[in-house]
Amino acid sequence: MHPHGTTLVDFHPLTRPRLLRSPVRSAPRLEVPAPCMEILDPLASPDEWDRECRAHPGATVFHSAAWARVLAATYGHKPLYLRFRQENGSAALVPLMEVNSLVTGRRGVCLPFSDCCVPLLPDSITLDSLQAPLQSLARERRWKYLELRGGALPATSPKTHPPSFYGHELDLRSGQKSLWNGLEGSVRRALRKAKSHGLELRLAHDEAALRAFFELHTLTRQRHGLPPQPWAFFRQLHREKLLGPDAGFVVSASTQGRPVAAAVFLRCGTAAVYKFGASDERAWDCRPNHLVMWEGIRHLAASGARSLHFGRSSIGQEGLRRFKLSWGATESAITYRQYLPRTGTWETLHPKPGRPLVHAIFRHLPLVVNRWTGCLLYPHLD
Repeated sequence: MHPHGTTLVDFHPLTRPRLLRSPVRSAPRLEVPAPCMEILDPLASPDEWDRECRAHPGATVFHSAAWARVLAATYGHKPLYLRFRQENGSAALVPLMEVNSLVTGRRGVCLPFSDCCVPLLPDSITLDSLQAPLQSLARERRWKYLELRGGALPATSPKTHPPSFYGHELDLRSGQKSLWNGLEGSVRRALRKAKSHGLELRLAHDEAALRAFFELHTLTRQRHGLPPQPWAFFRQLHREKLLGPDAGFVVSASTQGRPVAAAVFLRCGTAAVYKFGASDERAWDCRPNHLVMWEGIRHLAASGARSLHFGRSSIGQEGLRRFKLSWGATESAITYRQYLPRTGTWETLHPKPGRPLVHAIFRHLPLVVNRWTGCLLYPHLD
């Protein structure tokens, strides 16, 4: 897949992963009492939820109450955010959304449209100790499955299965000069070429910038043979203040006043995520995608962010993995796990191959039909 035209972290809306069955094993004997589970509503008590999230160093924008509001308002998903308290006062947090669809069924996901949203665990609580209450909740809610996206695997998991995806993260603390030196030579050459074309850069937080990105996003998704996420989703990002001076932003590159590439970066505290990228293929020779990425990295580093996550890459997407690694990022495994109440087992997910005929259809549909299809499809997906 061509790296310059790829929406790096967008979810595939038309295929579901295949499952690899894990052998059933006895759960390990717990050394500490199982934590007490509480269900919280981040929509009703956002300050309480966000305060507890900030106590965990692994929290990202996907764990925030604002992200919960975006998913609930756009797609109608129901938040069932969990807190597991121990007697010593420590607490684990597991944000869950219930996706309830007549088309795709009812399930619990941590979290929809979030590349990696690990359970937030203090040192005194293990994922193994949470399995029993999570499984009980899945049975009570009559879910097809309960899905966890990322985080340490339970001790009962087989060690031979490959991860579901790869993640890439860039440490921003070293400063701009060190970040520049950490780029591969091909990236530095692309940036010099982009600057020689005189592309105009703009970093903004307003809805107009998001709308300009959405127009490119629609074209990019059509090029990939996929419907775009609805405009209501992006509008909600702005309404929930996930774009702002101390939050996320849009970087765009233009030529003669016409946007040719744009990227959406989201941020929570010092942790940032590169969530979406889009471009006009007619301008690829100017390397505008490289320029907007570098501008986003520079801005985040200068404003005190400590890390930038590039999202997930499927196994076998070697070109995409190389592109992300070329920015100096570190690669790690992301494993998605599903608990199936019907069988009482946990299974590891891996993406299915694409569907060429479906992609071909979406490539040739008019843009207005693609957008309408996205509005219809995404509420049933996760």
